[in-house]
Amino acid sequence: MISFNYELDFTLEDEQSYEDWLSEVITSENKTEGEINYIFCDDDYLLEINQQYLNHDTLTDIISFDYSIGNDLHGDIFISIERVKENALDFNVSFQEELKRVMVHGVLHYCGYKDKSESDEKVMRQKEDEKIKMFHVKH
Repeated sequence: MISFNYELDFTLEDEQSYEDWLSEVITSENKTEGEINYIFCDDDYLLEINQQYLNHDTLTDIISFDYSIGNDLHGDIFISIERVKENALDFNVSFQEELKRVMVHGVLHYCGYKDKSESDEKVMRQKEDEKIKMFHVKH
């Protein structure tokens, strides 16, 4: 089950489309959907988590805590909406596009993809692009 939680004045438009998409991404990686919580927040909220749990004193767009067991994906994904907006401007993409990239990034980590080395990061970007194309809004 995928749930969306909000710690600031922001809500996803059409949560069901995002939930369906992320479920499809998980299935496409031959994984099973467990309990995945998205927590949308601001920079200060995520900075506090970064400092408290990871001992990093930097702003970031996403922090994911992976509680997966084998192929059953479980975790908490914290996303700073402020960072996503700023990154969208920096990368010259729409906010929605950048938000999808960050949202799927967390799930891809749970699927085993890394991004610490240059080669891992390249694979991660390819997977993000591939999975973003799977997003469809139902009319």
